[in-house]
Parts: sequence; structure tokens; C-alpha cells
Amino acid sequence: MAEDGRRGEEEDRGPGAVYQVYVLMENLLEKLKLLRYEELLARHNMKPLSRPYLVANPGEQFFMFTVLAAWLLNAAGRNFTEPQEFDEPNATVSNILAELRTFGVKVDFPPSKLKSGSGEYVCFVLDRLAEEALKKRGFSFKRPIYPTESTEEEEQMEDDAELTLSRAEDELMMLLTMLLCVQQQEQESRLKPEEILESTVDAAEWSLEVERVLPQLKVTIRTDNKDWRIHVDQMYQHRDGINSSLQDAKSHLDKLQEDISKTLEKVSSREKYINNQLEAQIQQYRSAQAKLREVREQYKQASGGVTERTRILAEISEELEKVKQEMEEKGSSMSDGAPVVRIKQAVMRLRQETQQMEVRMGVVEHSLLQAKLKVKSNMTREMHHVPESATGPFS
Repeated sequence: MAEDGRRGEEEDRGPGAVYQVYVLMENLLEKLKLLRYEELLARHNMKPLSRPYLVANPGEQFFMFTVLAAWLLNAAGRNFTEPQEFDEPNATVSNILAELRTFGVKVDFPPSKLKSGSGEYVCFVLDRLAEEALKKRGFSFKRPIYPTESTEEEEQMEDDAELTLSRAEDELMMLLTMLLCVQQQEQESRLKPEEILESTVDAAEWSLEVERVLPQLKVTIRTDNKDWRIHVDQMYQHRDGINSSLQDAKSHLDKLQEDISKTLEKVSSREKYINNQLEAQIQQYRSAQAKLREVREQYKQASGGVTERTRILAEISEELEKVKQEMEEKGSSMSDGAPVVRIKQAVMRLRQETQQMEVRMGVVEHSLLQAKLKVKSNMTREMHHVPESATGPFS
């Protein structure tokens, strides 16, 4: 599915998108040569890069990519540690992309595209880093300067060419007129067979006229490098060379194809023989793989149960610690005498207040009793009309 998606994307981009990465790799190689990357490869005992090296063969040159990226980052002024061959690929790629973003380069692809060590994105990253390194060294590409030709000389050459063409046309018309005259004379001579055929043109004069006119018939036209006509002969020569080379190479390719076909047949027959010999071992291996999957599934289930029980144990342990802490706080408060003293003092204050209340209650009861007796005596005196002096001490 991923391959189909990639093909669809390439078709959308155009038929030349497949070969664009080769152009990018060629530009990258030229920039690396300007930076003298051969010294880096000599330190690591590596061979120089070829033009399609970072385009194909995924997984073969990841270490080369990381070494070049680290070297270019250091050349661009960044302090980047050179990765080792057995470092973690994900971390290395993430660090390289992070440094690339510091230069303002937009990275719109996942880091996994760089783990293969080849392809369009690898060439893109190295090309941008090479540009930054060249900028750091003060190198910049300039447009080619073409030599300018004077306008006067061009106009003079054009005028000469026009004059030459006009002269050539005039001379050509003269020659055509002479030829027509000769043909007419020949026809007249044919109509008179009884007469002897004799030429009326002097051969010496004719030769002199041809020698005089011949240099003027040569048309000189100023060549233009942009005109496709001057390259037609070269195209034909190259085509003939390609056809001749193809004839030589075709025999070698046919022989190579035949050898490859024979080798593939031998490999397939040998593969079938090995499969037949190892069929029992393959069956055992498949059964072992099935058992391994079952054991892994059981292990996952058991691990899930252990994890759940571990969580419950942690919760129970936490609750137990809380209970222990509460018990320790209560025990410390019970062993302390200060609360008991405060309780005794409070009891004594309650007793004193109770006694005071009892005294107050006795006084109030006594006052209430006197009031009742006084009211009763008054009522009795009023009923019996007894004078107040006779009522006694309760009046």
C-alpha cells in the first residue's frame, strides 16, 4: 500500500519526479567536493561517494549519512557531536532534524524517512546542510558571465551577409538565364537534325565565369549557438554511436540474461530441494512459533493480573499507613497528661458553678416561699378581717 501511494504521488508530481533525486544528489556531490569532504572520508577509511550512492540501497549507508550530517553541521558553525556507528538511530535523526530547524529549514516529513540512510529526504537534508556550510565559509554561487559582442560588428556582419546573399541571388539568376539559353539552343538544334551539332559557348570563357562566380556563391551566415540546426549533426553522430554501442552491448546483455536465467533456475531447484529436506523442521518451527504466541498471550494475561494486584496492594498499604498514623496520634494524645489536667480543672469549675447555682436556687426558693406566705396571710386577713398586727411575723 505504501509503495502504491508513493507511485501515485510521483505520478501527480510528473514523469520526471523519479529522476529529480538523481539531480539533487549530483548537486550535493559537487557541494561536498567544494567543502573537501574527501578528508573526512579518509579519516574514517571510507570510499568517496558515487552519484547514485545516497539514492538507492536503503539501510546500507545510514552511518555515512550521520557522519556527513555531523561534519556539515560543525562546518556550518554548530557544535554537534559526531555519532557512533552503534548509536540509537531515532535519537540521532531527531538531533539532526532539530539542528536543521535552527537554520530556518521547514521539515515537513517524519524522522523515519531518514532511518534508511538513502532517498530524496536524505539528499534534501544533506543538501541544505551543505548550503549552510558553504555560507559559513563565505562561498556563494554566481551566474555565468557571457562575453558580449559589439553591436556594430554584428550589424556589419549582418549587412555583409545580406549583400552576399543578394549577390548570390543575382549570380544565380544569371546562371539560370544562361542555362535556359543553352537549353533553348539545344532544342533548336534538335529540331534541325540535318545540321551538324556545334557548341556556341566558349569553354574557356565558361570556366572563367564559373571560377569568378563560385566564391560569391558561398553564403556566410553567422552561427548562433542557440540554433538547434547546428546540433543536428551531433545528434546523428551520437545516435549512430549509441546504435553501434548497443549492438556490442546487446550480445553481452543477452548472454548475461541467459546466465541469470540459468542461475535463477538452479537457485529455485535448490530451494525446492532444501524445502523438501527441511519440511519436518519447518513444521516443528511453525508449531514452536504457535506455542510461543500462546505462552506470550498467557504471560500478558498473567502480567495484567499481577499489575492489578500490585495496584490493589499499594492502595491497601497506603490505607494501612494512614490507620497506623491515626493510631499513633491517638496513643500519643492518650499518654499525654495535659488533657487530663485540663479535664480536672474543668470539673472543678463545674462543681463551683454548681454550688453557686444551688445557693442562688435556695435564695430564690426562700424568697418565693416568703412571697407565697405573705400572699396567703393577706388573703386570710382579708377574709377574716384580721388586723395586720395580729398576723404575726409573716406580715
